[in-house]
Amino acid sequence: MEAFGPIGINDWNSIFWAPHPGGPKILDKIESKLRLTKDKLAATRHMLQEYGNMSSACVLFILDEMRRRSKEDGMLTTGEGLKWGVLFGFGPGLTVETVVLRSCPIV
Repeated sequence: MEAFGPIGINDWNSIFWAPHPGGPKILDKIESKLRLTKDKLAATRHMLQEYGNMSSACVLFILDEMRRRSKEDGMLTTGEGLKWGVLFGFGPGLTVETVVLRSCPIV
């Protein structure tokens, strides 16, 4: 993803992931194409399983789930202990919007 070029990230397992859960097949494809470890999409898969696809609001619930899990697991940041992450959503005609995120410290 070009969005990470300016900050020098090219290892997709070194960032946290908060993709919109378009569905299990889309998440499976993201994991396989980017060679992500299974834990990278855990918060997204949990939200999809518990609440289904809640449209745009889903990504906010995913970020909150990630923050909650990070705190419970004693991580140093809201992004699973990592500094950088990505949030993306899918739109009509399978368009993709991408946002680079920087996590906050957990105090």
